[in-house]
Amino acid sequence: MDIFWDIALHTVEILTLLFGVLGMTFSMLLLFSPRLTKTVGNFFNRNINVEPKISILDKEIGTETLIYSHHVVFGLCMVAGSVFAFIFFVFNLNISNFANVFIVSRKYFLVLEIVFYAFAWIARVACILGIVFGGVLLFAPDKMRSIESKVNTWFETRSIFEKLDQTGPELDAFLFRHPFFFGLTGALLSFLIITLAVANLLS
Repeated sequence: MDIFWDIALHTVEILTLLFGVLGMTFSMLLLFSPRLTKTVGNFFNRNINVEPKISILDKEIGTETLIYSHHVVFGLCMVAGSVFAFIFFVFNLNISNFANVFIVSRKYFLVLEIVFYAFAWIARVACILGIVFGGVLLFAPDKMRSIESKVNTWFETRSIFEKLDQTGPELDAFLFRHPFFFGLTGALLSFLIITLAVANLLS
């Protein structure tokens, strides 16, 4: 497992170094030639119309007819699956051994163990809720339908993507109005990122 962690960490370090070099390049351009930077930025500006692709998210997918016409089967499956998962999370899951699989340094073992304990308790509560709702679906499907109708919520995604489709020219205007400040800030941050990436690669 350690070799996979090493590969992942080295990949992140290399990508960080590349982003640092790119950030330094654009910061230098902004610092010494803001007009050229603006031209490059205009060249890379793209407008992608995502509305046809995300329209499917606003469609209702009806599953009530199938579930409530076979409520015994679905109720039994939900109860059985929840009971099986609850037994696993309570009796068979060893948090310490599980954390050892993912840990790289013993320094972070306690933190990772606490995180896994929290997820295990969340999973146990979810299993108990699954048993309860599965039982309601099994013996009182009309009550389950009433509960479901109360918690059903419609999320309109069109307004969110309409905001994403709007351009923000005031941000570019503010950026190129103060090229020295933003160029110097970007150069310093990029230098820090490059230094940390190189130090991690060499260590």
